[in-house]
Amino acid sequence: MITCDDAIIEKMVLHKVGNKVNNEPLKLSQSEFALHGEISNILIKYFTSGFRSPITYRLIGENGIEGNRVGKVARAIFEDHGELYSQSVEIAKYLYEVSEHPNIKSGELYVVLLSCCFVEGETVDALGIFKSENRETYLKVYPKDEGFDIESDSGININKLDKGCIIYNKEADEGFVAQVVDMSNKGNEAAFWTDNFLGLEQRQDAYFNTQHTIEMCKGFVSDYLPQEYEMNKADQADFLAKTAEFMKEYNQFDIDRFGDEVMEDEGLKQSFKDYKQRYEQDYNIDLADNFTLDEAAFRKGKRHFRSILKLDKNFTIYIHGARNLVEQGEDEETGKKYYKFLYDNEA
Repeated sequence: MITCDDAIIEKMVLHKVGNKVNNEPLKLSQSEFALHGEISNILIKYFTSGFRSPITYRLIGENGIEGNRVGKVARAIFEDHGELYSQSVEIAKYLYEVSEHPNIKSGELYVVLLSCCFVEGETVDALGIFKSENRETYLKVYPKDEGFDIESDSGININKLDKGCIIYNKEADEGFVAQVVDMSNKGNEAAFWTDNFLGLEQRQDAYFNTQHTIEMCKGFVSDYLPQEYEMNKADQADFLAKTAEFMKEYNQFDIDRFGDEVMEDEGLKQSFKDYKQRYEQDYNIDLADNFTLDEAAFRKGKRHFRSILKLDKNFTIYIHGARNLVEQGEDEETGKKYYKFLYDNEA
């Protein structure tokens, strides 16, 4: 579990980063931002409330963490908090360098040192890098004489963080633990924040292992089994249902226990392990054979356990399991194939 609900802003620097392709300037502050009054509470909500995804990342480079510009900055700040200002300048200059697409918007860059962040059972410091790009129009209503007056103004919506990354001071040698927000969702400008600037790669944690294992099981059932074992849709649905039940019952995934309880057949067990190796090669990852299942990843991946039976262009049937209630055959007179479904009540 990762949360910044109790996080505190220790220090902050604010810069303005333009788009150099559009000849917009880089404006650097000359000192740290002087936090005052209620503004700290407003800012912490703005900075942290958008991080809802359970997916975590690490910062990577050609030569590990030292090859990642942002990762080097984070390490320097964690080792010496007094480095925040000078390192924030490095971050701003680097962001300005990589803002090479004309559609990338200019905006305020906040470089923030946070304390009291909770990461997987440990309280750690964190470095927040946030960028505000969009402005919204607001109405201000105030009393005037015997009635009211209305004015409009433009400002930042504190409920909509445009871009952000929180780098937690944990697993430093592996590229730290990081979370990301990026509201850009199209074109080349959508990738520059996570790829070009931050250099992020999904971290291989419980969520990662659960997510890929579910996808791997789906591929094994839908792509491999029909070809190698001539398994029909009803049997595929049964396999997926057993897989789902296994993951619901156990908090820990173990590939050998999974094979014993779901597949039973020794040849099928080995085929699954061989398919896992090919899956890892195709995606250039290394999935654990034994890991704690992540509940959020399992909930999101449950749709993979549905099997859709499409019969010509007339029928589409969703099968969730109960193989013993499905029979398949062929009509002797017409030669047409059929399925027979047994049930107690019509919903």
